Amino acid sequence: MRIHIAADHAGFELRERLIAHLTEAGHDVVDHGYKEYDKLDAYPPVCFAAAEATVAEPGSLGIVIGGSGNGEQMAANKVRGIRAALVWNESTAELARQHNNANVISIGARQHTIEEATRFVDIFVATGYDESSRHQSRIEMMAAYEDGQRTF
Repeated sequence: MRIHIAADHAGFELRERLIAHLTEAGHDVVDHGYKEYDKLDAYPPVCFAAAEATVAEPGSLGIVIGGSGNGEQMAANKVRGIRAALVWNESTAELARQHNNANVISIGARQHTIEEATRFVDIFVATGYDESSRHQSRIEMMAAYEDGQRTF
């Protein structure tokens, strides 16, 4: 699977570890930065890049990482077609895919150990989505709203 990943300075080390882990697991990981540690960098540009690439490649997933994951999730969700979920435990990692068909996961590197965050990513990547579920209509409502239409 193709996975787009990005992080600011707070997520720099976790991003590096996840790239190695996911590549070792056989995934095609595309790194959208930052490539060098800089405590003054800003998360929006790299989160936008990872999110745009995820939308451009249907079937791919994205990972955005920062200190809390909040801003990174917000930035990714500004990209049309992205459903980014802030994940903080195994259940939210699974439900983000299973119920919301999230295509981007956001993780707070300062909130979790590398091992915990890696487990969240593994669950997110391994979990599928059932388009025939009752949740599909909700996803369609969000997409319609994003396109300026109200269907509810």
